[in-house]
This record gives sequence, C-alpha cells and structure tokens, in this order.
Amino acid sequence: MAQLRLGFWQRVAVMLVIPVMTVLTSKTWLKQDRIPATGPVILVPNHVSHFDPLVVAHYIFRSGRWPRFLGKASVWKVPIIGYLLVKTRQIPVERGSVEAVKSLDTLVEALRDGGAVVIYPEGTTTRHPDLWPMRGKTGAARLALLTGAPVVPIANWGPQAIFDPRTNKLKLRRSPVTVTTGEPVDLSRWAGLEPTRAVLEEMTEQIMLGVRDLLGEIRDGEPPALYDRPARRATTAEEAP
Repeated sequence: MAQLRLGFWQRVAVMLVIPVMTVLTSKTWLKQDRIPATGPVILVPNHVSHFDPLVVAHYIFRSGRWPRFLGKASVWKVPIIGYLLVKTRQIPVERGSVEAVKSLDTLVEALRDGGAVVIYPEGTTTRHPDLWPMRGKTGAARLALLTGAPVVPIANWGPQAIFDPRTNKLKLRRSPVTVTTGEPVDLSRWAGLEPTRAVLEEMTEQIMLGVRDLLGEIRDGEPPALYDRPARRATTAEEAP
C-alpha cells in the first residue's frame, strides 16, 4: 500500500473510523490493486446502505488513496460531522440547484490535482427490492467526459446487514462485508464528444452495467437488468454529479 501523507483532520478521521470498522465488519477485500496508485480516478460504487460509504472509504484508504466523496449537502449541516467533512476535503452538492455546477468545478479541480473522487452514480441507496443497482444519474459520465479521468467501478455487499435501507433498521453487530474493484469502464467511443443528454445517458448505462456485473461476481448470482427508479418529479438534480 502506498504511504499517504495525511493532514491533522484526516488523521483524526482515520482514528475515529478505523476502530469502528474493525469492530463492526469482517472484511473480504478483493482487487485493491485495480485502484490506480496515483493520478486522477473516478471511483463509482453501488449503494446498498447508508453505512456503505464508511465501508468503501475504509477499502479505498487501505488501497493507498484518500477518497474524496461527493455527497448531499444536507449532511454538511450536521454538527461536528459537517465540520469533519470539510476538513477531510469531502465535496457537498446541492441537488437540483445551480450550486451543483460549483460542485462539478470542485470535482474537476480535485481530479486535475490527481485526486481519487468517489461518486455514487445511483445518487441514493438503491430502491431495488433485492438491492441490485438502479439506473444511474449522469454526473460521473459528465465528469469523465470533461477530464478524461478513468472511471473505475467498485462493488460492495454486506453493509445492508448493519443498516438496511429497506427497513431502516440499524444492527450494531459484526457483519461480513465484501468489496471489490473492476477494470476501468471502457468509455473510449465517447471521448471528445459534446456532453449531450444522449451521450451522457449512453455513458452512464455503460458505467452502471460495469458496476452491476461486478456486484454479480461477489454476490455469486446472475444480475438482473438495471432497475428503473420509481417515478418522481423531474428536477435538474438528474444532471447533477
């Protein structure tokens, strides 16, 4: 594992999170070497639980990269947690607002600085009854088109045993979690194209199929078609990262 140079608040976050993860999770980590050791990368995990960002962050950190997550701005308003998120260089987005454009600029800057950016392309925990991935939003595709950074899928399974979004039940018990990384998604056919809705949706479909198939490997099952999220009022958030 590459040695990370951490700032004070990053070290604080590590000291707070790692002991919790050690107690609550029994880890199976696969293919960490597929996360590039250096340089810009867009990491795109599936989202099965509100607990899985900690699982995914632990996995990425132990691979030798500092993860910079894109998340709902409302979390940044939570006392103490919001302060830590700022100090550890996580990136808030106001969904459905012009502020989403500022978030995109911050993401572009992070990648140009050689960062590892984490975007949940589903935008929220999956609504599939069996927690398979939904169709994604276009933010990761837009970012890839703007920067040329590789998009690398991550699949995780098990965090739903700690917090299940279908029941909203929290069970603080040691649970097995599996995380793996795939090869970069091949987006070469769209390189250099204008970010039209059609182009972004095609790229997003390719990204989500990569995530879905990777999840199928660790669940040892045949993945279904990408789940169509329940209908809701259209907003500009669909174009947000």
